[in-house]
Amino acid sequence: MKVVYHDIFRVVYDYDPAAAKGRIESIVDELRDDYEFIEAGPAQEADLLLVHQPGHIEYVKGNDMLYQVALFAAGGAIKAAELADRGEPAFALVRPPGHHAGSNSCWGFCWFNNLAIAVEKLRRKGVVKKVLIVDIDLHFGDGTDNIYEDTPEVSYYHLYGLDGLRQCLSVKTDCDLVAVSAGFDMHMKDWGFILKTKDYTTIGKLIADHARKFCGGKFFAVLEGGYNHQVLGKNVKALLEGFDAGR
Repeated sequence: MKVVYHDIFRVVYDYDPAAAKGRIESIVDELRDDYEFIEAGPAQEADLLLVHQPGHIEYVKGNDMLYQVALFAAGGAIKAAELADRGEPAFALVRPPGHHAGSNSCWGFCWFNNLAIAVEKLRRKGVVKKVLIVDIDLHFGDGTDNIYEDTPEVSYYHLYGLDGLRQCLSVKTDCDLVAVSAGFDMHMKDWGFILKTKDYTTIGKLIADHARKFCGGKFFAVLEGGYNHQVLGKNVKALLEGFDAGR
């Protein structure tokens, strides 16, 4: 499992919890000795236009620092997707998050929909057609869901417990790629008070096994939420360990 990252994500670009100082560092510190880090590059405006309306992009440009970091977040997701397409699963350790960003709207600390941009980059190239998006964040990814509501080739599933995930994977077998919106705020010590750290390992293994069985091993994940710095890095590592299990 490769980790796509850039030091620009350390920048405190806003005042929301996703931009808080120490958040990214808590994950980097946990992963850097065990995983290969690949440097992210910025997305191009043409990449953003695969998903977002021009007016929305101009709106985000109003904050230049935020816009620059957000370009690298989308670019990091694209890089992770491209690695996945080559059979090298990857985790995009990026911020701002993206799953609340729609084609012409944004809220919930999200500005551009990083995962959707990456998925569309591959779909427009014609290297994948059918995609399963699994969102394990505490919050429903309304932006992602709205972007794909009229696209039958792309299925969006929001986690409703491990049994729900198993049920989803049992029926969503016709796909070329699995993309994971990897939020960690459902943890017992985060906002959700639901999942334990070991549950992320189970989630990772279920998704990776599914991708290896039905998608030629093509899957990637992009960081979304998760705000308790004391457990965030451990939870991310647990998910990646699940992804790596059974290789």
